[in-house]
Amino acid sequence: MIRVENLTKRFGRHVAVDNLTFTVEPGEVLGFLGPNGAGKTTTMRMVTGYSPPTAGRITIDGLDLLRNPIAIKRRIGYLPENPPLYPELTVRRYLEFVADIKDVPREKRAGQIAQAITRANLDEVSGKRIGTLSKGFRQRVGLAQAIVHEPPVLILDEPTSSLDPKQRVEVRDLIVALRGRHTVLLSTHILPEVSQIADRVVIINRGKVMAVDTPANLSKRVQGGELVVVDVAGATPGDLRALLLQTRGVTEVSATQSNGIVTARVEADAESDVRAEIAAAVAARGWRLHGLRTEALSLEEVFLKLTQEEK
Repeated sequence: MIRVENLTKRFGRHVAVDNLTFTVEPGEVLGFLGPNGAGKTTTMRMVTGYSPPTAGRITIDGLDLLRNPIAIKRRIGYLPENPPLYPELTVRRYLEFVADIKDVPREKRAGQIAQAITRANLDEVSGKRIGTLSKGFRQRVGLAQAIVHEPPVLILDEPTSSLDPKQRVEVRDLIVALRGRHTVLLSTHILPEVSQIADRVVIINRGKVMAVDTPANLSKRVQGGELVVVDVAGATPGDLRALLLQTRGVTEVSATQSNGIVTARVEADAESDVRAEIAAAVAARGWRLHGLRTEALSLEEVFLKLTQEEK
């Protein structure tokens, strides 16, 4: 649905976006991640046609952005970091204005406005002036204006920025409800919530792509293998470590003891699933298995590791 090829943006001598290439598949939520100043907003502005690229190509729904700017903008719903709201208007009047400038057919306008209000959970405030609403409700109004014309593509730039935890959850749940009906490119620097929303992620830093994959696959790639944590009663740390090191595929084991439970962190080859063999080995020794689970690096850890390696 969205294809970005060799995208570059320069401001004088400063290269804000450096040869970016990625795709967003139909119905997918793609998380676009990076720290402040990484080039996320600049890329979003180019994808929406707000700012022209210095070099590279953008196609949306098979159309070239530079050749078909109006047709593409009809296919996009855009929520910038600071939504373009009019505080003196009520929510419904504002959405009527947006539907008008986005050429929603008059016979469909009332229905699509009502649908946008419901999908954004704005029914209780639809008659209130936007200037009287909380930050969370204003973000919902921004999302409603992005979806009122039923675009196949949504570009969301920092949709949960500056929100409190409760408001972030509300907006995040709304984005989850939009998946499948829309192709979503979601920019954020709040990495933990992306794993709950995105199908895949693109991590950028200093305008360059560092990695593109699912959160789980990125964790495995950066981690270099599987990490299994096993909790055992009846063993000593030394005995458990010695036993686990005999398991095929295990590369390293560290073990600690607390309140009679020995916890071992087991590093294994990426191709090896050692859990069944670990469970069998512990049982054969007559020890009691209290827990056996895999762990993965968080997106924050993945991002920090990638940027440290770049440096």
